[in-house]
Amino acid sequence: MNTLVQDAQKAARRVGLPSDTIIINGGRPLRGTIDVRGAKNLVTKAMVASLLGDTKSILRDVPDISDVSVVASLLEAHGVTISGSAETGILIFDPSNVASANSAEIDALSGSSRIPILFCGPLLHRLGHAFIPDLGGCRIGDRPIDFHLDALRQFGAIVDKLPSGIDISAPNGLHGANIEFAYPSVGATEQVLLTAVRVKGTTELKNAAIEPEIMDLIAVLQKMGAIISVEPNRVILIEGVDSLKGYDHRALFDRNEAASWASAALATGGDITCKGAKQQDMMTFLNVFRKIGGAFDIEEDGIRFYHPGGDLKPVTIETDVHPGFMTDWQQPLIIALTQAIGTSIVHETVYEDRFGFTDALVEMGANIQVHKNGLEGGERRVPRRPLEQAAVITGPTKLHGSEIVVPDLRGGFSHLIAALTADGRSTVSNVGLIGRGYGDFVAKLEKLGADFSFEV
Repeated sequence: MNTLVQDAQKAARRVGLPSDTIIINGGRPLRGTIDVRGAKNLVTKAMVASLLGDTKSILRDVPDISDVSVVASLLEAHGVTISGSAETGILIFDPSNVASANSAEIDALSGSSRIPILFCGPLLHRLGHAFIPDLGGCRIGDRPIDFHLDALRQFGAIVDKLPSGIDISAPNGLHGANIEFAYPSVGATEQVLLTAVRVKGTTELKNAAIEPEIMDLIAVLQKMGAIISVEPNRVILIEGVDSLKGYDHRALFDRNEAASWASAALATGGDITCKGAKQQDMMTFLNVFRKIGGAFDIEEDGIRFYHPGGDLKPVTIETDVHPGFMTDWQQPLIIALTQAIGTSIVHETVYEDRFGFTDALVEMGANIQVHKNGLEGGERRVPRRPLEQAAVITGPTKLHGSEIVVPDLRGGFSHLIAALTADGRSTVSNVGLIGRGYGDFVAKLEKLGADFSFEV
């Protein structure tokens, strides 16, 4: 059994799915209201931040996803006591008995998750030592951890690469550093923040990521007692402090989940209200959604996304770091673009292999051509990157049911949308991977009127 299947089955069990294969009878518009909880890309990092506190931390609006379960298990392996539950949306972390975990246990618990790399800074401060197993993650291209390791070295850490993983120590403690990224990596920015808050001296980080989830993590750390200034031109200053306390924080909503359901509404000709979604953090997506022909209403407690009727229009999209169009948004939106009249182009500038999921869409009847070296010419607002790719989507094309194997989290949800859009019956396996980032997605499908069952 390959690693991808094993990870999907584990994820399915963690979120209580009856099976890792779902059967969908498509062609029905999705209509209804769902709740969007805290962002996966903030919640898991805020959980790690609890290691830095001397007192208990409380995290609210926690989604019931398998990535939360993975991080909770890793925290417990390091001696953190956790109460509450993701089902209720509230978790309480007590880090008073933090201790080293067995390397084999870390490896077994983390699976292919990349979150263990963010444990380094907090564990170095608490224990003076950290071990990180081989890192996995979604199959969407190279996601090197060199930025992380280089940053830790600049803080004074000693990094040893072993056959079993990475051993990191700080026998002389950690100190402030001047760090500049070649690219504004979200994960590496989180690494610097989680490490710099407790070092001796001040850290200046240039070319930092400034996504809303990064800003929310800074808010968490500031509640704990950190001194962090966000300056113009992607510069963040962190003044190290001697100690931090716990936090009480409500996570910002998951804008990736909201955009995914919005795309499902557009592709199926439906009408979905995402309770908890907010306009400010989705403005770039909303502009593109409207250009395609989708409609939305900003409500007091959420956003209603719907297909207003008429033809969908083609667009050109260039993914980029915030405040640009998120790479996580393009995959589900491509399903809607298969129904637009004309030719759309998606330039993927963040990851070099994020169009693998389109192979299944072509088998379902979509007209998509992937250019693995990108496209030359044309007006561009986002500078070309050496590893970028482009997808050309020509529509409209009628999708038909198929057998689909989910390759990764966002691509997997996109396959789910495609199956819901297609005429006929689709069998989608490895759906446990979708549970990594989409809380209660089965219950939400039921609320929205989807016709599906699980293969037993």
